[in-house]
Amino acid sequence: MSSAQSSPVERHATEAYDVIVVGAGFAGMYMLHRLRGLGFSARVFEQGGGVGGTWYWNRYPGARCDVESMQYSYSFSEELQQEWDWSERYAPQPEILKYANHVADRFDLRRDIQFNTRVERAVFDERSNSWSVTTSDGKTVEAKFVVLATGCLSNARKPDINGLENFKGPVYHTGNWPHEPVDFTGLRVGLIGTGSSGIQSAPIIAEQAKHLTVFQRTANFSIPARNGALTDEERNTFRKNYPEIRRFAREVARNGIYAVQPDGGALDDDADARRAKYEARWERGGLTFMYVYNNLGLDRTANDTAADFVRGRIAEIVRDPEIAKLLQPNSHPIGTKRICIDTDYFATFNRPNVSLVDIKSNPIEEITANAVRVAGTDHDIDALVLATGFDAMTGSVAKIDIRGRRGQTLNQKWAEGPKTYLGLMSAGFPNLFIITGPGSPSVLSNMIVSIEQHVDWIADCLIHMRKHSLATMEAGRAAEDKWVAHVNEVAHGTLYPQANSWYMGANIPGKPRIFMPYIGGVGVYRQICNDVAAKGYEGFVIERAEQPRRLVTG
Repeated sequence: MSSAQSSPVERHATEAYDVIVVGAGFAGMYMLHRLRGLGFSARVFEQGGGVGGTWYWNRYPGARCDVESMQYSYSFSEELQQEWDWSERYAPQPEILKYANHVADRFDLRRDIQFNTRVERAVFDERSNSWSVTTSDGKTVEAKFVVLATGCLSNARKPDINGLENFKGPVYHTGNWPHEPVDFTGLRVGLIGTGSSGIQSAPIIAEQAKHLTVFQRTANFSIPARNGALTDEERNTFRKNYPEIRRFAREVARNGIYAVQPDGGALDDDADARRAKYEARWERGGLTFMYVYNNLGLDRTANDTAADFVRGRIAEIVRDPEIAKLLQPNSHPIGTKRICIDTDYFATFNRPNVSLVDIKSNPIEEITANAVRVAGTDHDIDALVLATGFDAMTGSVAKIDIRGRRGQTLNQKWAEGPKTYLGLMSAGFPNLFIITGPGSPSVLSNMIVSIEQHVDWIADCLIHMRKHSLATMEAGRAAEDKWVAHVNEVAHGTLYPQANSWYMGANIPGKPRIFMPYIGGVGVYRQICNDVAAKGYEGFVIERAEQPRRLVTG
């Protein structure tokens, strides 16, 4: 599959590649690296001015990863694993971005990436079995394959609040933060949203601001990060054990994170033993709080024991009982929204310059020139921070006009919710791959573990197609329907659908409620993908060059 010349249909196309990759975050960078190594010509288009994806855009105060840095890193290069020194247990955003830039430089990736360029349209030509991709600079390029490495949390959601355009001060979104430092010293700041970015940024903003008013619709569970500097000994222990750590993350851990796995249920212990285990995990900090027992995501009574423990801790930390009560989540089981990790979030509400406004019982009426009005009361502010999240999983894909067979758009097909086979492909859209798409573990996992698995699977698939002179491959409709049903069936065997979370698309008005990620576990999912490939890509429709379409298997 060497680069073809421009097809007669698209005479204005000046460039042709084997593969177009959309996005230069961790997925796009690794995809490019693999494609190059296999001899495929590739071009990456990135809407930002640099690599890093999520970590390029999310520069808000306090932004850091919730997966430990020694695990939130690539495993494909042993030299890279051994040479990079992470400074903290949980790496801050600037350091993760520095790592992404180091990877881009080390593997000379930039020469095949075009920055500050959005992909606006991708149209499949059934005569030439190729994609025409139009970019924001007005160019159209051709490719045999398109890989969407657009990210799950990359489409910042601006809320629809009455009067927002009338506000006279600066407005910042945590998901699209300025690249120069923002100083809130002496300002009255309003912060709307108490998800992960709100929880991370509030303590930092409170230290600077004259006054911080936090507007909370939904209280969230958060566990202390217990972040700290990594010692040489800790780094070296990780490096020495990387082969086993990576194997465990890929094959054993449900969420791709190496940690001690639970072997019993919450109700197997008496109240004292249970509390002691929760205490130990609280002191250890981090996402692995949910690893205390193996049934916290399955059994509501078991889950209540963990939720009650965290609610009790919030009550101990926050001195004002009324504020503590507002900060105690009661609308969803713990862990069914991605659990947050924080540094002094709840203690921030003990500061005299911080106030909390409940907008669940009384939603924001409007934003005026210099205030946020709630229940007839104006809360005066000089600057506004929107920590209102993302149109997750599908939002970035939806911004591209993608047209498959017979001109059908992906947005039309996904109008009732995203439909994919294995989260990798969608029926009717040949040679279009998605990395960590809906229907795969993606956001329920250590993203880099899932990214590497998808990139490697796609790379193997392209080698298979080249070797067997195959023209197109796409998801079979029957296999896709079966997979979508399976993803939802597995989800509904857990407590997760009980939360109005962005996993369900619930944060976007009018978005269909469908559980998007695959909750069956990273190891289980990997085995399914490997088995499908081993059976000749069972369930995919494969077309040989110059031959009618046929279903290979499944």
